[in-house]
Amino acid sequence: MDQQTKQALKHDQYIDTAQHGLEWASENRHAVIVVGSILLAALIIVIGSFVIYNNRSNAASTAFGLAMQEYQTPLAEPGQPVPPGMKTYSSIAARAKAANQLFMAAADKYSMMPDGKTARYFGGLTYIEAGNNVAAESTLKQVAGGWNNELASLAKLSLANLYRQTGRDAQAIDLYNQLTAKPTTSVPAGLAQLQLAELYEAQGKTEEARKVYAKLKDKDAKSAAGMLAAQKLNPATASIH
Repeated sequence: MDQQTKQALKHDQYIDTAQHGLEWASENRHAVIVVGSILLAALIIVIGSFVIYNNRSNAASTAFGLAMQEYQTPLAEPGQPVPPGMKTYSSIAARAKAANQLFMAAADKYSMMPDGKTARYFGGLTYIEAGNNVAAESTLKQVAGGWNNELASLAKLSLANLYRQTGRDAQAIDLYNQLTAKPTTSVPAGLAQLQLAELYEAQGKTEEARKVYAKLKDKDAKSAAGMLAAQKLNPATASIH
Protein backbone atom coordinates (compact mmCIF):
# COMPACT_ATOMS: atom_id res chain seq x y z
CA MET A 1 0.00 0.00 0.00
CA ASP A 2 1.51 3.30 -1.12
CA GLN A 3 1.81 6.38 1.13
CA GLN A 4 -0.95 8.27 -0.65
CA THR A 5 -3.43 5.42 -0.08
CA LYS A 6 -2.48 5.23 3.62
CA GLN A 7 -3.09 8.94 4.05
CA ALA A 8 -6.44 8.69 2.32
CA LEU A 9 -7.53 5.82 4.56
CA LYS A 10 -6.33 7.68 7.64
CA HIS A 11 -8.25 10.77 6.54
CA ASP A 12 -11.39 8.64 6.04
CA GLN A 13 -10.97 7.18 9.53
CA TYR A 14 -10.87 10.69 11.02
CA ILE A 15 -14.04 11.59 9.12
CA ASP A 16 -15.80 8.40 10.25
CA THR A 17 -14.79 8.93 13.87
CA ALA A 18 -15.98 12.53 13.84
CA GLN A 19 -19.22 11.56 12.12
CA HIS A 20 -19.91 8.79 14.64
CA GLY A 21 -19.22 11.26 17.44
CA LEU A 22 -21.67 13.76 16.04
CA GLU A 23 -24.29 11.07 15.52
CA TRP A 24 -23.87 9.85 19.14
CA ALA A 25 -24.14 13.41 20.46
CA SER A 26 -27.27 13.98 18.39
CA GLU A 27 -28.88 10.76 19.60
CA ASN A 28 -27.93 11.41 23.21
CA ARG A 29 -28.43 15.16 23.24
CA HIS A 30 -30.32 15.12 26.54
CA ALA A 31 -27.56 13.15 28.26
CA VAL A 32 -24.92 15.48 26.84
CA ILE A 33 -26.80 18.52 28.10
CA VAL A 34 -27.23 16.99 31.57
CA VAL A 35 -23.57 15.99 31.86
CA GLY A 36 -22.47 19.38 30.56
CA SER A 37 -24.70 21.15 33.06
CA ILE A 38 -23.31 19.06 35.93
CA LEU A 39 -19.73 19.78 34.91
CA LEU A 40 -20.50 23.48 34.57
CA ALA A 41 -22.18 23.56 37.98
CA ALA A 42 -19.22 21.74 39.55
CA LEU A 43 -16.82 24.22 37.97
CA ILE A 44 -18.87 27.16 39.28
CA ILE A 45 -18.90 25.63 42.77
CA VAL A 46 -15.12 25.11 42.73
CA ILE A 47 -14.43 28.65 41.54
CA GLY A 48 -16.97 30.10 43.96
CA SER A 49 -15.51 28.15 46.88
CA PHE A 50 -12.02 29.34 45.98
CA VAL A 51 -13.16 32.97 45.83
CA ILE A 52 -15.06 32.67 49.13
CA TYR A 53 -12.07 31.03 50.83
CA ASN A 54 -9.71 33.75 49.61
CA ASN A 55 -12.07 36.49 50.77
CA ARG A 56 -12.45 34.94 54.23
CA SER A 57 -8.74 34.28 54.45
CA ASN A 58 -7.99 37.92 53.67
CA ALA A 59 -10.60 39.08 56.18
CA ALA A 60 -9.15 36.77 58.84
CA SER A 61 -5.67 38.09 58.15
CA THR A 62 -6.90 41.66 58.53
CA ALA A 63 -8.70 40.88 61.80
CA PHE A 64 -5.64 39.12 63.20
CA GLY A 65 -3.41 42.00 62.13
CA LEU A 66 -5.61 44.52 63.98
CA ALA A 67 -5.53 42.38 67.11
CA MET A 68 -1.75 42.03 66.91
CA GLN A 69 -1.41 45.77 66.43
CA GLU A 70 -3.40 46.30 69.63
CA TYR A 71 -1.23 43.72 71.42
CA GLN A 72 1.88 45.66 70.43
CA THR A 73 0.59 49.02 71.67
CA PRO A 74 3.29 50.67 73.84
CA LEU A 75 3.03 50.83 77.62
CA ALA A 76 3.38 54.15 79.45
CA GLU A 77 3.77 54.77 83.16
CA PRO A 78 1.37 57.29 84.75
CA GLY A 79 2.78 60.75 84.19
CA GLN A 80 5.15 59.60 81.46
CA PRO A 81 5.20 62.02 78.48
CA VAL A 82 3.51 60.51 75.42
CA PRO A 83 3.66 61.99 71.90
CA PRO A 84 0.32 63.49 70.79
CA GLY A 85 -1.92 60.97 69.06
CA MET A 86 0.00 57.93 70.32
CA LYS A 87 -2.12 55.25 71.97
CA THR A 88 -0.70 53.63 75.10
CA TYR A 89 -1.75 51.36 77.95
CA SER A 90 -0.88 51.79 81.58
CA SER A 91 -0.29 48.08 82.24
CA ILE A 92 0.33 44.73 80.56
CA ALA A 93 -2.97 43.42 81.93
CA ALA A 94 -4.99 46.32 80.49
CA ARG A 95 -3.37 45.90 77.09
CA ALA A 96 -3.84 42.14 77.14
CA LYS A 97 -7.52 42.49 78.00
CA ALA A 98 -8.13 44.84 75.07
CA ALA A 99 -6.14 42.72 72.62
CA ASN A 100 -7.81 39.54 73.88
CA GLN A 101 -11.24 40.78 72.81
CA LEU A 102 -9.95 41.29 69.27
CA PHE A 103 -8.07 37.98 69.14
CA MET A 104 -11.04 35.99 70.35
CA ALA A 105 -13.45 37.80 68.02
CA ALA A 106 -11.20 36.92 65.07
CA ALA A 107 -10.86 33.33 66.32
CA ASP A 108 -14.61 32.83 66.67
CA LYS A 109 -15.51 34.46 63.37
CA TYR A 110 -12.77 32.83 61.31
CA SER A 111 -12.29 29.59 63.22
CA MET A 112 -11.56 27.56 60.07
CA MET A 113 -8.96 29.96 58.70
CA PRO A 114 -5.24 29.64 59.61
CA ASP A 115 -5.16 33.19 60.98
CA GLY A 116 -8.27 32.46 63.01
CA LYS A 117 -6.58 29.48 64.64
CA THR A 118 -3.48 31.55 65.37
CA ALA A 119 -5.71 34.26 66.84
CA ARG A 120 -7.14 31.71 69.29
CA TYR A 121 -3.63 30.83 70.44
CA PHE A 122 -2.87 34.48 71.12
CA GLY A 123 -6.24 34.70 72.82
CA GLY A 124 -4.97 32.10 75.28
CA LEU A 125 -1.74 34.04 75.86
CA THR A 126 -3.56 37.30 76.46
CA TYR A 127 -5.96 35.60 78.88
CA ILE A 128 -2.90 34.68 80.94
CA GLU A 129 -1.55 38.22 80.85
CA ALA A 130 -4.95 39.58 81.78
CA GLY A 131 -5.06 37.25 84.80
CA ASN A 132 -7.87 34.98 83.57
CA ASN A 133 -6.22 31.59 84.02
CA VAL A 134 -9.42 29.57 83.68
CA ALA A 135 -10.22 30.99 80.24
CA ALA A 136 -6.54 30.74 79.28
CA GLU A 137 -6.42 27.02 80.07
CA SER A 138 -9.63 26.29 78.21
CA THR A 139 -8.52 28.25 75.14
CA LEU A 140 -5.02 26.79 75.00
CA LYS A 141 -6.40 23.26 75.38
CA GLN A 142 -8.60 23.89 72.37
CA VAL A 143 -5.59 24.96 70.31
CA ALA A 144 -3.46 22.09 71.66
CA GLY A 145 -6.06 19.62 70.40
CA GLY A 146 -6.12 21.07 66.88
CA TRP A 147 -4.73 19.51 63.71
CA ASN A 148 -2.01 22.15 63.26
CA ASN A 149 0.93 20.46 64.98
CA GLU A 150 3.11 23.57 65.08
CA LEU A 151 0.42 25.66 66.74
CA ALA A 152 -0.64 22.79 68.99
CA SER A 153 2.91 22.37 70.32
CA LEU A 154 3.13 26.08 71.11
CA ALA A 155 -0.16 25.85 72.97
CA LYS A 156 1.09 22.85 74.96
CA LEU A 157 4.26 24.72 75.90
CA SER A 158 2.20 27.70 77.08
CA LEU A 159 -0.12 25.34 78.97
CA ALA A 160 2.85 23.74 80.70
CA ASN A 161 4.08 27.16 81.80
CA LEU A 162 0.59 27.99 83.08
CA TYR A 163 0.53 24.75 85.06
CA ARG A 164 3.87 25.65 86.62
CA GLN A 165 2.58 29.09 87.59
CA THR A 166 -0.49 27.55 89.22
CA GLY A 167 1.29 24.80 91.15
CA ARG A 168 0.45 21.88 88.87
CA ASP A 169 3.96 20.63 88.17
CA ALA A 170 2.90 17.05 87.42
CA GLN A 171 0.74 18.23 84.50
CA ALA A 172 3.54 20.45 83.25
CA ILE A 173 6.00 17.55 83.33
CA ASP A 174 3.57 15.41 81.35
CA LEU A 175 3.33 18.08 78.64
CA TYR A 176 7.10 18.57 78.48
CA ASN A 177 7.50 14.83 77.97
CA GLN A 178 4.85 14.87 75.23
CA LEU A 179 6.67 17.71 73.46
CA THR A 180 9.97 15.85 73.77
CA ALA A 181 8.49 12.68 72.28
CA LYS A 182 6.86 14.55 69.38
CA PRO A 183 8.95 17.64 68.64
CA THR A 184 8.02 20.24 66.04
CA THR A 185 9.82 23.10 64.36
CA SER A 186 8.18 25.61 66.68
CA VAL A 187 8.96 23.58 69.82
CA PRO A 188 12.06 21.38 69.37
CA ALA A 189 12.70 18.57 71.82
CA GLY A 190 15.66 20.46 73.27
CA LEU A 191 13.48 23.39 74.28
CA ALA A 192 11.01 21.11 76.05
CA GLN A 193 13.87 19.33 77.83
CA LEU A 194 15.37 22.61 79.02
CA GLN A 195 12.01 23.65 80.43
CA LEU A 196 11.68 20.28 82.15
CA ALA A 197 15.15 20.56 83.71
CA GLU A 198 14.40 24.08 84.94
CA LEU A 199 11.21 22.80 86.56
CA TYR A 200 13.17 20.08 88.35
CA GLU A 201 15.65 22.70 89.56
CA ALA A 202 12.81 24.84 90.88
CA GLN A 203 11.53 21.78 92.75
CA GLY A 204 14.96 21.22 94.27
CA LYS A 205 15.40 17.99 92.32
CA THR A 206 18.97 18.76 91.29
CA GLU A 207 19.91 15.21 90.33
CA GLU A 208 16.90 14.83 87.99
CA ALA A 209 17.74 18.17 86.38
CA ARG A 210 21.39 17.13 85.85
CA LYS A 211 20.26 13.90 84.19
CA VAL A 212 18.14 15.86 81.74
CA TYR A 213 20.96 18.33 81.02
CA ALA A 214 23.48 15.52 80.55
CA LYS A 215 21.24 13.63 78.16
CA LEU A 216 20.59 16.78 76.18
CA LYS A 217 24.31 17.68 76.02
CA ASP A 218 25.31 14.20 74.86
CA LYS A 219 22.56 13.98 72.28
CA ASP A 220 23.29 17.24 70.46
CA ALA A 221 26.23 19.12 71.92
CA LYS A 222 26.41 21.63 69.04
CA SER A 223 22.82 22.82 69.24
CA ALA A 224 21.83 25.88 71.26
CA ALA A 225 19.99 23.66 73.73
CA GLY A 226 22.96 21.31 74.03
CA MET A 227 25.40 24.14 74.67
CA LEU A 228 23.09 25.66 77.27
CA ALA A 229 22.80 22.27 78.94
CA ALA A 230 26.60 22.03 79.03
CA GLN A 231 26.77 25.44 80.71
CA LYS A 232 24.22 24.32 83.29
CA LEU A 233 26.34 21.26 84.05
CA ASN A 234 29.58 23.25 84.25
CA PRO A 235 28.74 26.84 85.25
CA ALA A 236 32.36 27.57 86.25
CA THR A 237 33.63 26.72 82.77
CA ALA A 238 30.90 28.86 81.18
CA SER A 239 31.87 31.86 83.31
CA ILE A 240 35.50 31.58 82.21
CA HIS A 241 34.49 31.82 78.55
